[in-house]
Amino acid sequence: MNIFSKRRIAVAMLSMATSTALLASAACSGGGDDSEGQASSNELTVMAPLFGTAPDANGELQQAVEKLIGKKLKITWVPNAEYGDKSNVTLASDKIPDVMVANEKSPSFVKAAEAGAFWDLTGKLDKYPNLKPADEQTAKNSQTNGKTYGIYRVRPLLRSGIVIRKDWLAKLGLKEPQTVEDLYNVAKAFTERDPDGDGKKDTYGLIIPKWPGNYASASPYDVVETWFGAPNGWGERDGKLVPGFDTPEFLAANEWLRKWVKEGLINPDFATLDSANWNDPFVQGKGGMIIDVNVRATQLLDLFKEKNPKDFDKVTLVGNLKGPDGEKHSYPFTGYNMVIAISKQHVRTEDQLDDVLKTLDKLESKEGSILLTNGIEGRNFKADGQYAVPINQDDPKVKAIQNDVDKGFIQLGTRASVGLGAYALRPDDEASRKMREKFDVLMNEDLKTAVFNPSLSIIAPTSVAKGQTLDTIIPDARIKYLSGAITEDQLKAQIQRWYDGGGTQIAKEVNDLAKAGG
Repeated sequence: MNIFSKRRIAVAMLSMATSTALLASAACSGGGDDSEGQASSNELTVMAPLFGTAPDANGELQQAVEKLIGKKLKITWVPNAEYGDKSNVTLASDKIPDVMVANEKSPSFVKAAEAGAFWDLTGKLDKYPNLKPADEQTAKNSQTNGKTYGIYRVRPLLRSGIVIRKDWLAKLGLKEPQTVEDLYNVAKAFTERDPDGDGKKDTYGLIIPKWPGNYASASPYDVVETWFGAPNGWGERDGKLVPGFDTPEFLAANEWLRKWVKEGLINPDFATLDSANWNDPFVQGKGGMIIDVNVRATQLLDLFKEKNPKDFDKVTLVGNLKGPDGEKHSYPFTGYNMVIAISKQHVRTEDQLDDVLKTLDKLESKEGSILLTNGIEGRNFKADGQYAVPINQDDPKVKAIQNDVDKGFIQLGTRASVGLGAYALRPDDEASRKMREKFDVLMNEDLKTAVFNPSLSIIAPTSVAKGQTLDTIIPDARIKYLSGAITEDQLKAQIQRWYDGGGTQIAKEVNDLAKAGG
């Protein structure tokens, strides 16, 4: 039995466990006076993704956050690459934390929320100034079947791009790519023309990690498919909405990427590389490009600067590319990234919910946003107008504060990531300043050709009932196809398997709901 078969069996067993657990959870949330079911007024349990070393529960930053909100925090930090699987397991258990960062569109979460495991916050957030939606469209995008089950974590509407080793381009006399053909040629050169000058053929063009999300979750694959003209998630074909993976453009994009893998233009461990280590091959001189969000460019600049403050201007950023048809199809985002949801397992009453929302409102205040995004003023940064300026960076204790911000606590912010209430980091060098200025220029340009998902707020009932099984089919098949383990005909057979397993009904429901206004 291969790993994919084992995974599907595990998911099926998990789905059965989820149903049982949700019945228990829903019953638990209905009232009663079992003291074990009541939320502690001085403690909040939390689950959030982690992008490196976990923050110290007794560290300065967590103590500062706890002092602000007046509660102890018991946080489960989960490596980002494992977050989807851990969320499914958690939702199937009787130990859902009070507050968790959740993918509000995932079948396991939708099933849990609609079974009563999470609070419906529709219409409840307006009285909390730091929690009420800042943008109506983004609020709608984050809804689940017309209901608000969480506080969305704001993100820029378009931030996709390609981070490239600028020094490698210069060494090989290459220009920044503007088309997918250009991108291939750059990757080919990075792989075959010794861009690091060590006399060895030990580099590759593009770095891709094991992606923790499913299809249409802003992976490098999804971005490339959109460049080729495939829909972003779902799109209209012949008057009907169809999944993007059932289009010729999807197949063409993946045939192209399969060629990259075969020619060694992509890191050979693309199916297993932990996304927390995504930067490493780039900084270590093994790979020369990353397709991801634009802020990765400044992260990489900072890493190069740590290595050599006198020679670190090695990164450039380009936006979305023109596809084979000569047109640009840019990959946008939703305006947010997952939500912060409140469980009913321990937060049982409206009064308890109000207490938690007041706590989160404090956490998302200006003072809280500064802690989550910048750290502790006077310790790891000082304020200079609208900017935060790092200080004391040679002190290991201060470095620990910065780690706790960057790798963990920023994930608890619903506003802070875009500077709402917090300070923007002041670029302290010309290269970083120019890079940051490039973000808005590229975003505004690419928004003109953004390919939005017309079904974003639609949750088909069958996708909730069968999604835990169906959602793995396409991403698993895509990786196997790219790896050369299956043929294109076998990939098409897996697409048909998705339809046969419930996808036909999902497509009908999506179209019916779209016609009815979502």
